[in-house]
Amino acid sequence: MLKKIVLDLETQKSFQDVGGRGKNHLLKISVCGIYDYAADKYLTYEEHELPKLAPLLQTADQIIGFNIKDFDFEVLQPYLNFDIFQVPYLDILEEIEKVLGHRIKLELVAQGTLGSGKSGNGLEAILYFRNGRMDLLKKYCLDDVKITRQIYDYALKNGKILYKDFFKTKEIPLKFSEPQPRVGVKHQAALF
Repeated sequence: MLKKIVLDLETQKSFQDVGGRGKNHLLKISVCGIYDYAADKYLTYEEHELPKLAPLLQTADQIIGFNIKDFDFEVLQPYLNFDIFQVPYLDILEEIEKVLGHRIKLELVAQGTLGSGKSGNGLEAILYFRNGRMDLLKKYCLDDVKITRQIYDYALKNGKILYKDFFKTKEIPLKFSEPQPRVGVKHQAALF
């Protein structure tokens, strides 16, 4: 079975806390949520548990997410002793941008494709972290992982996704193919 991982993470800090955008590596992870296709499980990892996540990511056939290249991977990279950008990935937002010529929010894709939106937003997640509400933080993060997985599965099956554009629902053709199994991948990874 292919080792596909759907990934989303939440941060301890906001862009305002670190001096603006472009400093994603300073945001620090509060929680990382994944869906592991091979194990058919949703899992969360707090910052101190990330050493358990690293081997799953390093040996994945594909990491799937929404804005993972420009956000999640940049936040995650300082925790890893391997280059996360060398692991095959599918960034759904990157694929949408290739078709539309601009970016759109996960919320709009969820509303169009799944008929319902997200359960919160990133700033609420930071407040959950600061207030020690790890239960709410993990739920929110896994909700985004579930939405991303459902959108990916829909696109894989139907060759398209839908999104809300004001009062209209519009279609984006997206042809995702299954990744190739990676051969000769080291099965050990660690954090510094």
